[in-house]
Amino acid sequence: MAIRRMQSIINHLLALAVSLIMFIPVYLVFVNALKTRAEAAAMSAAFPTVLMWENFATVIERGKLVTAFGNSVLYAVSATVIGTTAAALAAYVLSRNRTRFNRFIYFFIIMGIAMPTNFVTLMKVMQMTRLLNTQLGIILLYAAASIPFSVFLIYAFIGTLPRELDEAAIIDGCSPLRLFFSVIYPLLTPVLVTAGVLNLLGIWNEFLLPLYYLNSSAYWPMTLAVYNFFGQFQADWSLVSANIVLTILPVIIVYLFAQRFILSGMTAGSVKG
Repeated sequence: MAIRRMQSIINHLLALAVSLIMFIPVYLVFVNALKTRAEAAAMSAAFPTVLMWENFATVIERGKLVTAFGNSVLYAVSATVIGTTAAALAAYVLSRNRTRFNRFIYFFIIMGIAMPTNFVTLMKVMQMTRLLNTQLGIILLYAAASIPFSVFLIYAFIGTLPRELDEAAIIDGCSPLRLFFSVIYPLLTPVLVTAGVLNLLGIWNEFLLPLYYLNSSAYWPMTLAVYNFFGQFQADWSLVSANIVLTILPVIIVYLFAQRFILSGMTAGSVKG
């Protein structure tokens, strides 16, 4: 008992240390966002002498964050819905028909999790399809990039659903699409929420795709707005920190509210009978 207790204490101390290491950069950004320009220049961990809440108003006005925030919401929500739904359809077909060819297709799709993106070839494709520097183009890119991981998650979950559901729906006269959306899709809610939230957070933080394929500043998401703002105001770390805070705050809020869904979705496939 004493050894187990000691191991538990050590594990908790290690977890606490890792948490503090991860928390320090976030803390520095939040603290310096509320300092004056002179105080923030040192990027210290000390509390500000005067709370400069007006830094956030200045950043929103000068950094054009309202437009960038709207773009980020549009891209993240649209691409998540499209990508997750397409992944669910693909995972359902591949899981229910486990032939050699379908298994090859499944592994081919999930290779996209680890394979790097060929930006040169993708640029040619975007130019040929006239999707370069368009909001539709970046939404489709985000959706396509989210499919491999979503298929990986949903494929295993569908394997736990009894085939008798499909057979009963077919006997009742359901078409394939109605069978999926009326019977199977609602049962996928735990894993769909998990995949959707993870994809949403990843798309919100994505930097390279909009950097390469969006030339117009009117289409820039929050990540590019921060990058552009840093180039203009890198001497003023108080404003740069305030900009970063406004960018990461929606991600933190979404994660805090959705973390229990993420955990339940990750484990649902392993315990569902």
